[in-house]
Amino acid sequence: MIQHNNIKEYFMDIQAHTKLRDLLDLHPELEDKIMQIAPPFKNLKNPVLRKTVAKLATLEKVARIGNLDVTELVNKLRRETGQPEITVEQMPEIEWQEGDPAWIQNDPAHIIDGTEMLNRGEHPLNKVNALMREIKPGEFILLRTNFKPLPLIDEMIKQKYQVFSKPAKGQPDNHLTFIRNK
Repeated sequence: MIQHNNIKEYFMDIQAHTKLRDLLDLHPELEDKIMQIAPPFKNLKNPVLRKTVAKLATLEKVARIGNLDVTELVNKLRRETGQPEITVEQMPEIEWQEGDPAWIQNDPAHIIDGTEMLNRGEHPLNKVNALMREIKPGEFILLRTNFKPLPLIDEMIKQKYQVFSKPAKGQPDNHLTFIRNK
């Protein structure tokens, strides 16, 4: 959420790991578009299925089920909401490797592009803190930056969150920081 002049605006950076329910809650106008793009999701009109499927499915899963390229799906939805397209290089490649904690194999509840925020003159700490208060125990967020954000990591550890950080595979300038609510 962003607040300007006492007006609250909700912003979601649409990514492959965005939950379908979160997207449709903020952008209900995208429901028909998603059903056009991925016909198997026409069942979203059924309220029971919508509650379960939309809650669990990420855009990556929507793309897989609809036999679509995930980057293409994400970019179509980003265009619909006025967000700039992202390239494959901007999509974080999260590959579990020996020595990584098992919990990072799950989908993050949220992905934050810290580099983009810093380029806009915003510090990601406030957004990270807000999201950490919202997510359930066991869930985590993923913060992408172009450096290891040590002060933010220290602050998260001080707040008793579980933190794991590493560069993306083959991309030393794409740092992935996983922050888990215990």
